[in-house]
Amino acid sequence: MPFTAEQFFAVFRAYNEAVWPAQWFLTAAGVLALAGALSRRAAGARAAYVLLAALWLWMALAYHFAHFAAINPAAPLFGALFAVAAGLFLWQGLRSPAPRLELHASGRGLAGLAFALFGLAVYPLLNPLLGHHFPAALGFGLPCPTTLFTLGILSLARPRAERALLAVPVVWALVGSLAAFTLGVAQDFILIPAAAWGLFLAFAPRSRGRLGVPALRRQT
Repeated sequence: MPFTAEQFFAVFRAYNEAVWPAQWFLTAAGVLALAGALSRRAAGARAAYVLLAALWLWMALAYHFAHFAAINPAAPLFGALFAVAAGLFLWQGLRSPAPRLELHASGRGLAGLAFALFGLAVYPLLNPLLGHHFPAALGFGLPCPTTLFTLGILSLARPRAERALLAVPVVWALVGSLAAFTLGVAQDFILIPAAAWGLFLAFAPRSRGRLGVPALRRQT
C-alpha cells in the first residue's frame, strides 16, 4: 500500500465531511435499487440498474478522483474503471428487452439478498463496533460496501448477469479485500467470498444445480 492506515481513514473523514448530507441520499438510492430488484417488474429492474450506474459514477468522481487520488496514484485508474462500470449498468438498465431481476428461494437468490443487505445495512453498522467512527468511517456509497451490494443485486439477474457487468465489482472486491489485511478494516474480509461468488456467477456452468441456477435455453 502506498499509504498508511491513518492516511486511509483521513481520506474517509475528508470525503464524508465534504459530501455531507449526501450519505442519506446514497443510502436511499440503495434502498430504492433493492426495492426495484425485488419488485419482479421490468420498470423496477431498469430503475435498479440506473441507480447502480449513478452509485458507481458517484464513487468514480466523488471518491476516487476527488479524494482517494490524494494518497493513491492508482486512484484515477480505479475511477476510470468505476466510470466504465457505471456506463455498463446504465446500458443494461436502458437496453431492450428490459432486464430481469428476481428473487427466488434458491442458493443464488438468498446469497444475493445476503450480500446486498450486508453492503447496504450491516457493513455501515459494524463501523463503531470495530472502532471506526463517523466521519472517519466507511458507509454506503463508498466502494467496498457498494461493491457487496452490487454483487448482491447482480445475483438476482435472470438469466445470469453478463460477465462485463461483473468484471469491475469482482476486481474491486479483490483489491478492496487488501484493506482487511493491511489497514484494519475487518468487515472487508467478506469481500473475499464476495469475489469468489462473483467469479462463480461469471464462469460456473449455466445449468440447474444445487444453487438453483436456471438453465439457459438455446434460442433458435
